[in-house]
Order: sequence, then C-alpha cells, then structure tokens
Amino acid sequence: MKYKNNDYFEVLRKVNKNPSSNQRDLAKELGFSLGKLNYCIKELKSKGLIKISNFKKNPKKLNYIYILTPKGMAKKTKLTIEFMRRKMREYDELHNELKNKL
Repeated sequence: MKYKNNDYFEVLRKVNKNPSSNQRDLAKELGFSLGKLNYCIKELKSKGLIKISNFKKNPKKLNYIYILTPKGMAKKTKLTIEFMRRKMREYDELHNELKNKL
C-alpha cells in the first residue's frame, strides 16, 4: 500500500500545485505512464479526494481542472507528514551509521 500512497501523494501534490495541468503533462512530470496516472486520478476521485471539472466554454470539452476536496487536502497533509517522518528516520539511521564508523 505504501507504493500507492506515494503515487497518490505525488499526484495530489502536482494537482494542488497546478490544477489545470493535463494528464499527459502530469504523467511526464511524475514519470508515470499515462495509464498509471489515469488510474491514480480515477482512484483519487472515487475516494472523494479530488473533483474533476471540464471548462464549460471550451468547444472541445477536453480540458479539465482537478480540484482537491477538503478530504483530499487532509489526505495530502497526512501523506506529507508520513513522508517527512520517513525521511527523518532515514536521516537518523544514516547519521548514526556514519557516527559509528568514525
């Protein structure tokens, strides 16, 4: 599940930063295949973490905007805290390892 959480965290971060990005650009920025990104977005939507709206005045109706819901913001915050805790543990482990070698 950590694998999915990391992917979801990255998608939530990118969507929050630039809600009007298209899936092709998001996939490229994240290093995901377009299919993987589409899957993640559908999962986040089904969990109520993001809303998807299209631009009403766009004649092609292909451009979408991704909006984090309050639940999505809370999840992003929780995942950010987990990420920071994990990185702090890794830092402490490396620091102790180097300290013991000296």
